[in-house]
Amino acid sequence: MTQDRFSLAENVVLITGASSGIGKALAPALAEAGAKVVAAARRVDRLEKLVEDIAAKGGKAVAVAMDVTESESIKTAFDAAERQVGLINTVINNAGTGGGIQFQDSDEDQYNFTMDTNLGGVWKVAQEAVRRMIAAKRAGSIVNVSSVLGLGGKSFNAAYCTSKGAVVQLTRAMAMDLVRHNIRVNALAPGWFVTEINDDFLASDAGDAYLRRTPARRAGQLEELIGPVIMLVSPGASFVNGVVLPVDGGHTAALI
Repeated sequence: MTQDRFSLAENVVLITGASSGIGKALAPALAEAGAKVVAAARRVDRLEKLVEDIAAKGGKAVAVAMDVTESESIKTAFDAAERQVGLINTVINNAGTGGGIQFQDSDEDQYNFTMDTNLGGVWKVAQEAVRRMIAAKRAGSIVNVSSVLGLGGKSFNAAYCTSKGAVVQLTRAMAMDLVRHNIRVNALAPGWFVTEINDDFLASDAGDAYLRRTPARRAGQLEELIGPVIMLVSPGASFVNGVVLPVDGGHTAALI
């Protein structure tokens, strides 16, 4: 049946940055689609209600502490997840940090923190995941969360744009290296969705005016990311590899 092509019953999905924003919205939806969900964030206490809510609806989810900038933290989290729900064969690399500083005003610490989180975290988490999948001879799927600002630039976001653009290229290179192991790698490029990273800007007059200039004339709703992500990690996308999928209401098509 067609719906079986989008079942995640065989997936153990790790979602980084699951304590808020996109990650928090995706976790229950992936569980509803049949996946066992591993919700990861630096503060496990922020994940407890999320895991409880998934369980209350009949889903399976566990919480693990993970700092995506620290290799040992990542390894410890993977070990803990495997003991509870088995080998992780799907990764949503969602953890990230935002911008807000012009190029000339940014300093080395701000640049390094942005790159270590948005790019280094994707690299480290994906590498830990694929090494385990390859050792177990398991197929898998990875979705790296980039941004429309990885496809185009915006003022006050030099480091952020750089990091997300690098995620796009990393995704393509990973896809080429891992296809022989039956591991697919794609990227999601969300447009403007209200999260903790950008809610102050989007609530401002400047943010409202900016959104009104985009084709959709609004921010996206977090639930509008669910379908694209389920498609990318499901058997229904078995021949989709190395793709960067904008979910942006036409933003990049309009070159704004």
